[in-house]
Amino acid sequence: MYVAVKGGEKAIDNAHAWLAEDRRGDPSIDVLSVAQIREQLSFAVNRVMAEGSLYDPQLAALAIKQARGDLIEAIFLLRAYRTTLPRFGTSHPIETEKMSCIRRISATFKDAPGGQVLGPTFDYTHRLLDFKLAADGDIEEAELASKPLDEAVPHITNFLNAEGLIQQEPNTDTEPGDLTREPLELPANRALRLQSLARGDEGFVLGMAYSTQRGYARNHAFVGELRIGDVTVEMDIPELGFSIEIGEVEVTECETVNQFQGSKTEPPQFTRGYGLVLGQSERKSISMALVDRALRWKELGEDNLGAPAQDEEFVLYHCDNIQATGFLEHIKLPHYVDFQSELELIRKLRREAQSHLQTQEAAE
Repeated sequence: MYVAVKGGEKAIDNAHAWLAEDRRGDPSIDVLSVAQIREQLSFAVNRVMAEGSLYDPQLAALAIKQARGDLIEAIFLLRAYRTTLPRFGTSHPIETEKMSCIRRISATFKDAPGGQVLGPTFDYTHRLLDFKLAADGDIEEAELASKPLDEAVPHITNFLNAEGLIQQEPNTDTEPGDLTREPLELPANRALRLQSLARGDEGFVLGMAYSTQRGYARNHAFVGELRIGDVTVEMDIPELGFSIEIGEVEVTECETVNQFQGSKTEPPQFTRGYGLVLGQSERKSISMALVDRALRWKELGEDNLGAPAQDEEFVLYHCDNIQATGFLEHIKLPHYVDFQSELELIRKLRREAQSHLQTQEAAE
């Protein structure tokens, strides 16, 4: 047994060395720097930060490089590092109305108060490979047609509020739970559901959201507003006795406007789905808003149609890609003892079946 362990350790060391060699690739090609990943692969960096629950573009870029571009592995690395960090306090809720928007659009109001800003988006590009990007040298930068909205811009749903056409979000002083410190327990309130979706796997949440659009939940939605930009983060400093700004973070916020036929206690009106994600991540924030609305069926007094996106346990327990990866990939690790017991059981059953068959043949 001791020899086997030693041999296994050597094999693991060799595997790590081989991994490092493959990560580097062809030595004749310039090494990819963390700064290049941070600045030029920003969508990958944003996803790693969002699902890793840690806003740090530099560390996210480092994790992507270490993981050879495997984003789930990079998310795992960032979450693991996050557990080593001290917690100095809790920041105030961010005020997204004061966001400096680089992108702000609405699918419900053409002339949105405050204006619409297309910003950096793939929405209007042709899905054709641009071979100029493969050429050496920099591409000339286009002149910006618009600038970020620096002034405070109210949320578009506020204008529906003026007519009482959309359900009011309840105010509460209850401190929300923290999934990064306490495990998820069901039933979960909306704050915990949103946390779980915010750091859930983008592909899984997208699939759940897509299912609601295909009829697997009564969830016809419009994008009331989608905004991307920087918001300030404030924190109370006990030694000073007041709060100060400690920095800015980029976030993507989406509010959907959904139909609601009313109930015994509520008149017909619109309801909301909500998504907020670290970094620029439109697909994730919209998906999150759609799934959030689907999960609200009980509190809105709607019928459960049996759709997957309405099943809180199914969605929340399976959206975490780190837990899913850990459970999935553990089956490739040694299970020699377990398999030997299964093997002996199969052999025993075959012997018994063969003996029974021989007995029947002899009786005939």
